[in-house]
Amino acid sequence: MDSVRLYAAVARGSFRRYATYRAATAAGVFTNTVFGLILVYTYLALWDERPHLGGYDQAQAVTYVWLGQALFAAVAIQGGGFESELMERIRTGEIAIDLYRPADLQLWWLASDLGRSLFQVLGRGVIPFVFGALFFPMALPRDVGTWAAFLVALLLAMVVSFGIRYLAALSVFWIMDGRGVTQALMVTGLFCSGMTLPLNAFPGALGDVVRTLPWAAQLQMPADVLMGETDALGAFAFQAVWAVALLAAGRLVQGAATRRVVVQGG
Repeated sequence: MDSVRLYAAVARGSFRRYATYRAATAAGVFTNTVFGLILVYTYLALWDERPHLGGYDQAQAVTYVWLGQALFAAVAIQGGGFESELMERIRTGEIAIDLYRPADLQLWWLASDLGRSLFQVLGRGVIPFVFGALFFPMALPRDVGTWAAFLVALLLAMVVSFGIRYLAALSVFWIMDGRGVTQALMVTGLFCSGMTLPLNAFPGALGDVVRTLPWAAQLQMPADVLMGETDALGAFAFQAVWAVALLAAGRLVQGAATRRVVVQGG
């Protein structure tokens, strides 16, 4: 119970930390709303030419856009969460202090990132989504059960996102410079998550591949659960398998890394 209270306190602290950045949050809300408008009109033009592209009608395509903007920061589609701080702590050697804490390194950062994600959903995601619902036709469920299933899918998406970025951050134990890794996270996140175009619309073998990658758990699965385009239990299973696999891989890499901690710059 003490450990549960510890990680809950870490999550609360992270939530409060991000809540202090009010100007950045307001700027994020504005940016996501503007990009949402650009994408919506792009999608509307595309769906005029290709009705039911990817199995979506126009209302579903619009819903997908605004959901993507609502979750962009929450699931760190292009990074921007804890990983930059962790990479820097590894590079400078401050990670040694973290390893002496009476807490598990992976769980500490997971709790911290979940606190950040929750704030980003509430502080940065709700307003663009509500804006989209007010001014555009959207395919939103009317039953509470579907919304509850969506929240479960969202939580699993957050854990998968953490797993991807935790592995990326740990790579700095070996390569010492996280800039290339950060750029790779940005590109793969934007493309493979379906932020640019729903993964259901990707053609042929490319679509088959991207829909099996962990990034599909970040946006595509929550969107399809919300719009009733997939079986919720199947989506949960897909996300949970990737969450467990990534966390287990992170645990193994963490063990290998901490056995040969490399200190650079201090």
